[in-house]
Amino acid sequence: MTMELQQSLEYAAPEVRSRVRPFAAPDDVRSEPRFVRIGIIALATAFLSVFVVLPLVVVFAQAFSKGVSAYFAALSDPEALSAIRLTLLVAAISVSLNLVFGVIAAWAIAKFEFSGKTALVTLIDLPFSVSPVISGLVFVLLFGAQGYWGPWLQSHNIHVLFALPGIALATSFVTFPFVARALIPLMQEQGTQEEEAAISLGASGLQTFFRVTLPNIKWGVLYGVLLCNARAMGEFGAVSVVSGHVRGETNTMPLLVEILYNEYQFVSSFAIASLLAMLALITLIAKTMLERHIDEEELPHDD
Repeated sequence: MTMELQQSLEYAAPEVRSRVRPFAAPDDVRSEPRFVRIGIIALATAFLSVFVVLPLVVVFAQAFSKGVSAYFAALSDPEALSAIRLTLLVAAISVSLNLVFGVIAAWAIAKFEFSGKTALVTLIDLPFSVSPVISGLVFVLLFGAQGYWGPWLQSHNIHVLFALPGIALATSFVTFPFVARALIPLMQEQGTQEEEAAISLGASGLQTFFRVTLPNIKWGVLYGVLLCNARAMGEFGAVSVVSGHVRGETNTMPLLVEILYNEYQFVSSFAIASLLAMLALITLIAKTMLERHIDEEELPHDD
């Protein structure tokens, strides 16, 4: 029963209130038998246990199979530390770039009308439909020795492939939809009334953005950055193509996991994998908290 209907019934005559029936409870409209609902829940729980929980348990069990000292010894290996530093650096670069691009793109799409808006939205979604390996090959064709800009880069001693710039570019390409896609529907729902009011009161474009737009989308920004960062740290396909797998220099954490596993260094491999698994768990918890906070802000509050 809605708030308006309740307020109207408070002042209605008793005979009118007696004729109004409350809405049916959610349990009244369920047609499935109880055993069917229990079976569906059990099936979903079993599926998640086998395909999500069990692999995580195996990863941590293998990582600590030879004790805590072996686990931390694997993480303190110079090659592992280099991979961790490179992964954090690439994630910081790609998240920063995508944060700027995502906010600008979402602001333009949600707040302005211009020709080519549909094409821009399509281009933002492009990395979702292109295989990461294909995106890595695109950078090879552009910056490789036989690529479009390769000879010019070699003549000026500029290294893109098999170096940090190529890894950062490939990771940024794969992850750039996340911030924009988190903000576009949020900013479209908010509309332009508050920005128009601020501009009518004499605020400049930057003042309007930092004092009106940005406070309204701060949780959406954090949500997009969180997903972007998790995707950047776990990227494998595109980075594998452009990194060159130089030991101790261009291997990120996912690449190092594969190399160590192929060399039968299982404890070291699963130790690095456990860090990525912990990142996934932290991301999941933070994502749930942000979604709950966003939902609470969107709920109407009684005056």
